[in-house]
Amino acid sequence: MPRWMKLIAMIMNRQHNPESAGRGLLLLSLLLLAALAAVAILTRPLTPIDETRYVSVAWEMWLRGDFLVPFKNGAPYSDKPPFMFWMFQAGWALFGVNDWWPRLVLPLFSAGGLFLTYRLARRLWPQHAGLGGQVALVLASALLWIIFSTSVMFDVMLAVWVLLGLHGVLAAADGKRRGFAMMGIAIGLGVLTKGPVILLHLLPVVALAPWWNPGLKWGRWFGGTLLAVLLGAAIALAWALPAGFSGGEAYRNAIFWGQTANRMVESFAHRRPVWWYVPLLPLLLFPWFAWPAWWKALAQHRRAGLDRGSRFCLAWMLPVFVAFSLISGKQPHYLVPLFPAFALLTARLLVGRTDARVGLPALLAAVLGCAMVLAATGQIAALQRQVVALPPVWPGAILVVLAGAVWVAGRRGTSPVPNLALLGAATLALVQVAAMHSIEPMYDVKPMAQAIKQVQDEGRPVANISTYHAQYQFLGRLRTPLVELQGADATRWLAAHPEGYAVVYLEGSRKLAAIPARHTQAYRGGRAVLVDARTAADLLAAPAE
Repeated sequence: MPRWMKLIAMIMNRQHNPESAGRGLLLLSLLLLAALAAVAILTRPLTPIDETRYVSVAWEMWLRGDFLVPFKNGAPYSDKPPFMFWMFQAGWALFGVNDWWPRLVLPLFSAGGLFLTYRLARRLWPQHAGLGGQVALVLASALLWIIFSTSVMFDVMLAVWVLLGLHGVLAAADGKRRGFAMMGIAIGLGVLTKGPVILLHLLPVVALAPWWNPGLKWGRWFGGTLLAVLLGAAIALAWALPAGFSGGEAYRNAIFWGQTANRMVESFAHRRPVWWYVPLLPLLLFPWFAWPAWWKALAQHRRAGLDRGSRFCLAWMLPVFVAFSLISGKQPHYLVPLFPAFALLTARLLVGRTDARVGLPALLAAVLGCAMVLAATGQIAALQRQVVALPPVWPGAILVVLAGAVWVAGRRGTSPVPNLALLGAATLALVQVAAMHSIEPMYDVKPMAQAIKQVQDEGRPVANISTYHAQYQFLGRLRTPLVELQGADATRWLAAHPEGYAVVYLEGSRKLAAIPARHTQAYRGGRAVLVDARTAADLLAAPAE
């Protein structure tokens, strides 16, 4: 038996105290998270356009010494509140400005999310000692949670505040007044992290409290909730009011109204059908959603009757999922704060089950491993045109072997949760390793950022001939904004600044060797070139190929 299976068997040994076993599984989930964070940092650069933009906003705040108003490329940035940017700057204040600290912030918050979910399981099902460890392990291995735990995005951080708020909801339901204070603090921090969307995650479970917790005094319950919302609003306004006055009228209008209106317009302009999330769920929740035993356990649990904890999870998860499905603008990461509810429900469904085989998830992982091997050997022709270099063979081969080992372990009756958790985490890690040499050159913009820095240090202005998302500001440690140009404005600027340079983005089959570029590199399926003003004007005037 492999050593990792022996470790799992030791943790799950029934002779051990269930509470100790649960803590052991929590530790295992944290170790998986640490390993995945290390793999992400080592194999994947800060990725344009989102990750590089958010770190650049924090960098410009740092340069200005302005911790109220976020800036992007020299202008106030109203799309996101500042909490995550504050976290980046807190680390830079301790360790100096570096690339690695922003990439550790989200894994650290994810670890906090695992612990809060572990504690939530103990609140919901105190009669099932050790269940929290399985919950943490399910969460730490669900594909979407893993991806955004190792990405510079806001959603895992928001999920932590949702979990804190739900601890407050349960404490308030148990008659503890401090629960409403916890809710208010969570709402305030959630608004400072990603705006009022945290209310969508918390208020449905509050409104459905009579279903999952009968006997509440309605007046006290909803009165306390109103006070919690007001406390959250006060926390958010403690930043928004001074920031609005500091950032000027346009910024003030944007953070108090314009941002919401613009997002509504954008949402309707990028419509996706109501059912768009549903076919993604098997992938986003791999390996758990693709596991037949999960569906069988769900049907049996429903027939047996839902307990308080299961109703709480459904009141948390289903209304928000329906709401996000009805909203026309959809992104997978919007669902991240719902994943702890899924993990809680999954662990509860599996209590007492000993017949759960893991054949289908293991088979799917093995099929993916075989596809990775075929891609590495050049057998998938369409892939060769999409990547810079073919991936190595060994990650796919290891995934096939690991899937076989998990299948054998499942046939021998070992606990399925740790085995599937390791399979899910290993799948993403191996895919990232395989893709490292294939796609990294298309998304690592640090060489271009450093080339721009050299040009600016020479005293020359630099323009970006496209929509600019500040992808070069932090990686190049740029202190001067780039001029953002499109269309006729670009032609006029290039003519007026013959000493300047411009970043031009090319598609098609242009012969790059003939272009006298200061720097050229692959960029998101095309090429980016840093050229002088005359060359840039010629490239823009040339017909597209």
